[in-house]
Amino acid sequence: MTDASPTPTDAGPKKVTVATVWLDGCSGCHMSFLDIDERLIDLAQHIELVYSPIVDVKHPPAGTNLGLIEGAISNEEDAHKARMMREACGFLISLGDCAVTGNVPSMRNVFELGTVIDRAFRETADLQPQTPTVGVPPLLPKVMPVHEVVPVDLHLPGCPPPADAIYEVLSELIAGRTPDPLRLSRFGR
Repeated sequence: MTDASPTPTDAGPKKVTVATVWLDGCSGCHMSFLDIDERLIDLAQHIELVYSPIVDVKHPPAGTNLGLIEGAISNEEDAHKARMMREACGFLISLGDCAVTGNVPSMRNVFELGTVIDRAFRETADLQPQTPTVGVPPLLPKVMPVHEVVPVDLHLPGCPPPADAIYEVLSELIAGRTPDPLRLSRFGR
């Protein structure tokens, strides 16, 4: 854990600022977050979502209290977003098995990168086999979990983590307590 706390520094009505990002994965963790359902209304009384795939903001603001990263790091853009989140957020959570271990996206690690690219873009293409270069971030040689690129304060496993686990972790952090994520969720469920 870092010294940074996800709770506001004053006793006033200031809300905890939260940023989320989706890297290489299926977005299941964000869907599980939305599955908190009516408890989102309770959370909204305590948090302000300042950056997310569902918010039209281009960068997480500096001084964001809490960051959630879903997905593995498989390309240069993912690595950039992870560094951007770490720089902006006082407390950072790896959300889900892809962020914690690399999970399904890291299955390509057993193959040489050139072989993967040739298979995806040349061997299986019916028309114009070519490796895309415009608008596609370059792949890294190996897919990595988030903590191999930036320091992480808490790992919440699960594929995806259950909505109840996400809600409890956020509630505990907002209250200034340290949650026990392995009590709430396990890898692969």
